[in-house]
Amino acid sequence: MTLLAMDTGQAACSVALWRDGASIAHRYTPMPKGHAAALVPMIEDVLSEAGVGFSDLTRLAVTIGPGTFTGLRVGLATARGLALATGKPLTGVTTLEAIAWSVRDIAADQKAVIAAAFDARRNEAYLQTFDALGRPLCEPKLANLEACSSDIPDAGNPVICVGTG
Repeated sequence: MTLLAMDTGQAACSVALWRDGASIAHRYTPMPKGHAAALVPMIEDVLSEAGVGFSDLTRLAVTIGPGTFTGLRVGLATARGLALATGKPLTGVTTLEAIAWSVRDIAADQKAVIAAAFDARRNEAYLQTFDALGRPLCEPKLANLEACSSDIPDAGNPVICVGTG
């Protein structure tokens, strides 16, 4: 499977191309705004670097939130337009699922809960928890920083925290 993934939900713009479970090209640029101007050129760069065309793709993926309203709109509109133009299926992934994915192998080895979080400002964080296999234990939520530990299940398992929250 060859997957083109996009993330514009936070203060960065990211594009990655995956083939058979491994990243073969990617771009990441921190940016609080400007996703609309950066995303399509990043997609072109990633595809060109890998020598892949849209016809070679199996699927598209995009983050669906939580995150910045404008950034998410840019990513979703671009991904939807590409899906319609290419006829490729499109999958939505929460931003917190994308963050949690990076530690799922470690979590499985340790039978740990994953707590993925990123800063939502105003003393809050977006938070979502996952089991050791990366399956969501709850929906993404806006959690107060002083009380967010109560949102993490205590089943006697270790907890792996990931993200900026």
